[in-house]
Amino acid sequence: MKKEVFVGKVPPAGPYSPAIKVGNFLFISGQEPFDPSGKTVPEDIKKQTELCIENLKKIIENAGLTMDNIVKTTVFLKNMDDFNKMNRIYRKFFKTEPPARSCVEVSRLPLNIQIEIEAIAFFP
Repeated sequence: MKKEVFVGKVPPAGPYSPAIKVGNFLFISGQEPFDPSGKTVPEDIKKQTELCIENLKKIIENAGLTMDNIVKTTVFLKNMDDFNKMNRIYRKFFKTEPPARSCVEVSRLPLNIQIEIEAIAFFP
């Protein structure tokens, strides 16, 4: 049985659930670089990466988990040339035993943002 998870102070989503719990897993929709008011940050990939992960973190914490419970992420980058810059910020949030990850370049993201990150977490 699936259950939508309360996400707290994360910018409002579109016609989809920000997070769904199924069994011991939490599937988190792609988080975009929006502040709590729904405004995007400047086109700096480092700031956008940080905000995406901060939004993921809010959802994880509202579900009663920590970032250590994330087992898989998928990073969507508008420009793969930003990979190293994104990685420097990403690494700050996943210091030990980072989750499995895929990273793909996409031709376009909503509102011309530079990055979106989705995640899967595990309830122990």
